[in-house]
Amino acid sequence: MFKKSLTLGIVSGLLAGIAGILYAKLYYTANEADFSKVASSVRIISSSLFGGVLAAIGYTLLVKALKSKGEIVFNLLFTILSFASLLLPIAFKLPLTIETPELFPGMVIPMHLFPALGWYTLKPLFIKN
Repeated sequence: MFKKSLTLGIVSGLLAGIAGILYAKLYYTANEADFSKVASSVRIISSSLFGGVLAAIGYTLLVKALKSKGEIVFNLLFTILSFASLLLPIAFKLPLTIETPELFPGMVIPMHLFPALGWYTLKPLFIKN
């Protein structure tokens, strides 16, 4: 069970990271706001991958502990934690050298939802009920 969920976490995390990088490039094109010093491609990939692996661990633990209710509890917790993480970019203090800091939350807030979206989208391919 853990092997499948870990594979799902890694793949969904990597895909979420790639989606985050593409979104950052589109955001830059639309707004000409460059946040690559604080939200670099490496940080975007690594944080998405971290979220995916953490989700795999949480999923495995909850399904083992709660059996048939584990998945719904996991989905609820993953969604709540994803939305709670939106407070991080709102509270983040950018260096004074960054131009247009008010546009920063608009770039990174959607990225906080990408790992959950990747997990929910790919789960049926990796874990069958």
